[in-house]
Amino acid sequence: MNAPYDLMVIGAGMAGIAAANRCAAHGWRVGIVDPLPYGGTCALRGCDPKKILRRGAEIIDDARLLQGRGVDATGLALDWSGLMRHKRGFTNDVPHDVEARLRKNGVRTFHGSARFVNADALQIDGESFAANRFLIATGARPRSLEFPGREHMIDSTEFLSLPDLPPRIVFVGGGLVSFEFAHIAARAGADCVIVDHGERPLRAFDPDLVDLLVRRSEQVGIHVHNRSSIGAVNRSATGLQVDIHWGDVVTSIETDLLVHGAGRVPDLDTLDLEAADVASGPRGVDVFGHLQSRSNPRVFAAGDSADTLGERLTPVAVFEGKVAASNMIKGSRTVPDYSGVPSTVFTIPELNRVGMLEEDAVRDGRDVDVRFHDTSGWYSNYRVGETTAATKVIIDPATDQILGAHLLGPGYSEVINTFALAIKLGLTTRQLKSATATYPSVGSDVGSML
Repeated sequence: MNAPYDLMVIGAGMAGIAAANRCAAHGWRVGIVDPLPYGGTCALRGCDPKKILRRGAEIIDDARLLQGRGVDATGLALDWSGLMRHKRGFTNDVPHDVEARLRKNGVRTFHGSARFVNADALQIDGESFAANRFLIATGARPRSLEFPGREHMIDSTEFLSLPDLPPRIVFVGGGLVSFEFAHIAARAGADCVIVDHGERPLRAFDPDLVDLLVRRSEQVGIHVHNRSSIGAVNRSATGLQVDIHWGDVVTSIETDLLVHGAGRVPDLDTLDLEAADVASGPRGVDVFGHLQSRSNPRVFAAGDSADTLGERLTPVAVFEGKVAASNMIKGSRTVPDYSGVPSTVFTIPELNRVGMLEEDAVRDGRDVDVRFHDTSGWYSNYRVGETTAATKVIIDPATDQILGAHLLGPGYSEVINTFALAIKLGLTTRQLKSATATYPSVGSDVGSML
């Protein structure tokens, strides 16, 4: 067995990279391992490539919104293969650049599958390595689905590498992946169907704004089926036959592509956690608030691998990785601060949330002031031709502080950051209104939203 490492990181995504670099900078002997190219889901198979594809869809939508208002969008089309080349222009260099930076910082990089052999050692493709500390940051994988014919389904990684976009697509699940991909594909000319088993999709977001987004989705050819599920999928002469169940009613539709958008779970199955006495559950490694395993003090976990109060978001994974590293170095018990973390569904227009939902505040028995605005007619949306936009801000009237903000509209993924900062710092609406914004910008609407 090799000489012990101070830290061995399992997973070269954002959380693992952040922790490895911080501990190496402290002078620790650090190793990191991943069977996949370095960079993780966000940079290679998720957030970043998705938003590059979305840019093409934005151009199409922006032009169509101004059709007859000074712009002739006739003949404008999205070139899928060209957009994919543009995406690869970013993603192709990521693994090499990430690994080069790690090595420059003194981190030893490994490629292969890791599994624990006992409480203080793991194997990488049969070779054993001991370490004083371990960080599990292996991310997440698509949730297992059990309907007959599921082998015909592709996941989000495969969607983001499609050489051609077929004309008919069914998305399974009513979450971020399905909606974001459907909004891209619809602008590229595909007929899209979203099948969701719940009463409403995007359940983590404000229901009133979700209803508006669903109606906007229908306008661009995205058909959303609630309270429904996939019964079976079979290969047909012209593609795939998908049986959709609405209670006792079964309807069959034809599609060319079936895409998994029904959620993700921690990717821990191959680590043999029991060999290291690392307790885990459906949400990940069982950790204290300071990200240390409850059952094996040598082990920490961060990002999608850890059962924490944090949202499954890349920025959360990054600061959890940094907090875990700091706690390991200092022997401290700092708990990550999850207040004021915004999240966005990058549909067109985008849907945003930070803080509490209205229903959460009511359930908690809070006295709240709910300020809702249909902003579709405001100047910033009239300028770009968008007719679906709204905001809802939840305020504590006793303190004048913002409890939650929910925004649907073009450019609002930037505006939500202002509300996130206000929640994190405890700013009042009076303080926000006192700030003078550049005009005319979307950010200058904040005062009116309050």
